[in-house]
Amino acid sequence: MKHNNDFQHDLEVGQVKERELGDLLENKTIEVKRDLIAKDTGNVFIEYECRGAPSGLSTTKADFHCIAVEHLFIILSTDKLKEIVRPYIGTKKDVVGGDSNLSRGILLPLKQLIDTL
Repeated sequence: MKHNNDFQHDLEVGQVKERELGDLLENKTIEVKRDLIAKDTGNVFIEYECRGAPSGLSTTKADFHCIAVEHLFIILSTDKLKEIVRPYIGTKKDVVGGDSNLSRGILLPLKQLIDTL
């Protein structure tokens, strides 16, 4: 893409993506999960079970998931997140965690999550 110093041009280019995001999320549900320690560990915890029962990603009805780490927001379809996480169930990335270690989930490197998008 050719570099352009024209603010009006840059504004129009940005507004195209704003409309695209609006269209993508219009009439959709989004579940936002804030991971408070991912900035320090480099991993996000994707819960799928709590107290031995399906929870989190396993039971959500949301169309999209947003994983919030500090000022970074990763938005992806719930189906895509399930596709990313599913192969790690039963592996060393399948760990106990969450509040009081009552949950099971996949510990996924933030970089890996971003690279799969």
